[in-house]
Amino acid sequence: MKYKLLALDLDDTLLNEQFKISSRNIAAIQKIVLKGVMVTIATGRMFRSALPYARELKVDLPLITYHGALIKKAGSGEVLRHCPVPYDMALEILNLGEEKDFHLNLYLNDRLFIKEENENTRYYQTIASIPVETVGDLSRFLLKEKIEPTKLTVIDLDGRLEELQHMLRGKYPSQLSILQSRPNFLEITHKEATKGQALNFLAKKEGILREEIVAMGDSYNDIDMLQFAGIGVAMANAPQEVKNAADVITRASTEDGVAAFLEEYLLV
Repeated sequence: MKYKLLALDLDDTLLNEQFKISSRNIAAIQKIVLKGVMVTIATGRMFRSALPYARELKVDLPLITYHGALIKKAGSGEVLRHCPVPYDMALEILNLGEEKDFHLNLYLNDRLFIKEENENTRYYQTIASIPVETVGDLSRFLLKEKIEPTKLTVIDLDGRLEELQHMLRGKYPSQLSILQSRPNFLEITHKEATKGQALNFLAKKEGILREEIVAMGDSYNDIDMLQFAGIGVAMANAPQEVKNAADVITRASTEDGVAAFLEEYLLV
């Protein structure tokens, strides 16, 4: 089988512990591009946060961002697909977060809004150095803006996310995708805003069969993408549930796992 498309998660997959792309990973990706394989990024990050990595890799496809909620061209900025959180549900979740004293990130038009600076925002900025905009009460702010958010993220450093995830899944079983992308992040998007569905959309647009796709990831938001692709590759640092969804387990992100897989399977 000749593979035509490689979809790469960023954090704890392509990026190392310094949130950088190693020279070995870059070299391997450049080699598969020369062999005719197209490359995209599939990440939970904002588009503006993923864009520098896309430019570093010189990727030739639109980027899958916000867990699949937004597919956007890196060059022109053209939006190909946007599946925001329904407005009324976003307001309900923001009010719930306020009531239960959770920190939320609100993403509108590729900008990040928060109620206030705190330890959660400082933690987030160690991962993605994106400017935050402090606006006070987020539900009031959203009522004023009247825009459906691309994503909501709950950040909690006190181990309360599992209970919240269970509660929200029970309340919005068919409307929202609610999952943890990192131990302290609970991501809330439209039900159709998953990496697997976004990859399916992009592949059809490019005339690529699912059997011709390789997807690589490490976390729960990667599972449907790994299952959709012709070959799903999980990192050694992935949770067991993610590994169970994959066809191949490669080395950890700290050990150039992306390059290790490409060298063994696509560059032989």
